Amino acid sequence: MVYTISQIAAFLGLEYQGDGTRLINGVAKPETADGSCLVFIDQPGKQVLCEQAGCVIARRDNANVAPNIIFSDNPKLDFSRAAAYLNPLPAARGTRHSTASIDPAAEIGVDVEIGPFVFVDARARIGAGSILHAGVVIGANCRVGAGCVLFPGVVVYPGAQLGDRVVLHAGVVIGGDGFGYVSDGRGYVKFPQAGAVVVEDDVEIGCNSTVDRGSLGTTRIGAGSKIDNLVQIAHNVEIGRHVVIAAQTGISGSTVIEDYAVIGGQVGFGDHARVKSGAVIGSKAGVLPGKIVRGGETYWGVPVRPLGEYKRLNALFGRLPEMKAEIDQLKKEVAQLQSLLRSCRPSGTS
Repeated sequence: MVYTISQIAAFLGLEYQGDGTRLINGVAKPETADGSCLVFIDQPGKQVLCEQAGCVIARRDNANVAPNIIFSDNPKLDFSRAAAYLNPLPAARGTRHSTASIDPAAEIGVDVEIGPFVFVDARARIGAGSILHAGVVIGANCRVGAGCVLFPGVVVYPGAQLGDRVVLHAGVVIGGDGFGYVSDGRGYVKFPQAGAVVVEDDVEIGCNSTVDRGSLGTTRIGAGSKIDNLVQIAHNVEIGRHVVIAAQTGISGSTVIEDYAVIGGQVGFGDHARVKSGAVIGSKAGVLPGKIVRGGETYWGVPVRPLGEYKRLNALFGRLPEMKAEIDQLKKEVAQLQSLLRSCRPSGTS
């Protein structure tokens, strides 16, 4: 899409200076931008010249970086909103590819776009304006809400429920069996994986991530949550609203992550853990089974602990070789003192 600077500023509800009629058709970083690009500077007072860019979103104390500026208190956020305005997701075209297989008992809403080799099973419902790209599989009795986008190779198991405007990237699997087995002394008997899985409105899930169905209950992903690539979410996990989870995180069964938590990459969760609202867990942390992580703080390490404590311990870990050398020297000196004391005792004393 192409908009003038004044139109973009009006969309954002912000003031601007410069040529409001300048046309902008895309976004870029300052080093590669040309006269049709929008860029942003998010560091207060940083005087990076962006004269080649069509327009810059920046704070007022960056007023000299370019002739055309949209003023923002949060340039990165407003740049993201402007980028979506300039490059919106494609609208569904209402077409159906000849190789798609749609069960007669499925319900397909208006303007749904169905790509090559899509399969939609009986009694599945696809909401208006959704897009199913090539090779998507929708199981029986599924619900896919309105305005969803399912990229190639997404599999939604029978009975799974997706809210409106859900985006599932390539290879996502929703509703597979959880990992639950009971030993009979000779092998393993599978525990029932007969529960539900619900993905609420405005959730986005990255490539090749998996969300298992509940065993007897429900696995739930709360509205507005964003999940990166290669994330494993086990059975009966409950993720709150507007949670962010980075790549390669693994969440064991029955864990609860409350609203607005932020989870870094490669975090591992034991089963039945609970993360309180607003907690931040750093990359590669380990949350032990049953652990309660309090809200409003940042945590790191294995096992996970408050960041301040983690930093103190990490500093000590870095000094372990020197500390060992000091302890060895002290032991040597103590042994010498003990030997000296023994040599100074009168004979016959104990």
